[in-house]
Amino acid sequence: MRLGPRQFGAMFLFLACAAIGDLSAAAGYPEKPVKIVVPFPPGGSTDALARMVGEDVSVQLRQPVIVENRPGASGNIAASYVAQSDPDGYTIFLGSSPVLAVNLSLYSKLSFDPRKDFAPIVLAALLPNVVVVPASSPVDTMQELAALMKRSRPPVNYASSVAGAPSHLGVEMFKDMTGTQATMIPYKGGMPALTDLVGGQTSFMFAILPEAMPLVEAGKLKALAVTTRQRLPSYPDLPTVAESGTPGYELIAWYGFVAPARTPPAIVSRLNAAFNQALERPEIRRKLEEMSFVVEGGPPGRLRDLMQSEIGKWARVVERAHVKLD
Repeated sequence: MRLGPRQFGAMFLFLACAAIGDLSAAAGYPEKPVKIVVPFPPGGSTDALARMVGEDVSVQLRQPVIVENRPGASGNIAASYVAQSDPDGYTIFLGSSPVLAVNLSLYSKLSFDPRKDFAPIVLAALLPNVVVVPASSPVDTMQELAALMKRSRPPVNYASSVAGAPSHLGVEMFKDMTGTQATMIPYKGGMPALTDLVGGQTSFMFAILPEAMPLVEAGKLKALAVTTRQRLPSYPDLPTVAESGTPGYELIAWYGFVAPARTPPAIVSRLNAAFNQALERPEIRRKLEEMSFVVEGGPPGRLRDLMQSEIGKWARVVERAHVKLD
């Protein structure tokens, strides 16, 4: 449809007013406390990430930054709350890769769509996984684990923190890429799963690195490989799954700050600058790296691109593994 002079003028006026409104909103922002919603209980690594970064952002914005924990339903409760909040920059979500990329395929009826209902602010950090087996296991390499999975009848069992978690879907992706079989045993959290793995009730786990490595260092588990694309500087002797017979394999848990969709771009830009500055603080980076986080940062588009690629990647894994949680 071709616009006439009158329609074109009206559209131009509308866009100009919207831009002025965005700028005026950003000019006075923030005028009250900012809330970061975390989809997990207090005390965990995600909660610590939000509080450390939020404290520094508070100083920059000269307003309190409050962390509010809303656990439950695999992060969907917190995500839905933020998606339905006012797009004014005062309610922010610290989302994880399952909530922002995986749950869209796992649940047929979500009350939010991460592709449409959030405005990315910044990719905060990555958290690697590590493949571990009991210390008494005869398996010492990923090639040996794949061979065990191929020949075992019935299939070997593996531990997962919960169904749909990286520790579950990461194994399903590995099975698909290697033509192997294994049966998932779900637990209510990573530590109960690791406890049974230590006791030999299961054969292996693709565990979150900071939860598993203390047990490896204590001699209770053996680490076979990390799931990142490249070896980790903190564990240079651990090979990757990709270089251990499964080229192209990569599993990362990641965390990003997002705002409700339609948050003014000027406010998103202000928040992006503040979060990036916090992530660049040497003391914050050091503390996060001690917790095994890989600190990231960057423009909002980096998180947007990651969300889009991960949504497609995990949709294929979920479809091929026939996994649904409702």
